[in-house]
Amino acid sequence: MANSVLENQPTVDDIYREVNRIKAIVTDAVDEGVKTAIRAAKQGRDTAEDMAHDARIAIKRNPLQAAGVLLGIGFLVGSLFTFLAARRS
Repeated sequence: MANSVLENQPTVDDIYREVNRIKAIVTDAVDEGVKTAIRAAKQGRDTAEDMAHDARIAIKRNPLQAAGVLLGIGFLVGSLFTFLAARRS
């Protein structure tokens, strides 16, 4: 039994091959993750550009409605800040 354990010990070459195999797996996984993140960022940027373009067109078609919406949003944000400032005092 003791002899078989000593005979089956991995050599330095075996360990080196296993380390290289694990390194290749990790490198491939990291590369795939980076590619996926770049693809997602590009898709997000394209979507944001499309939305900005659509917003410009909507504002040009309905400038008064856009101004009214912005006025309402400004009023709500101002009210929120006033409310929060009053609570701190």
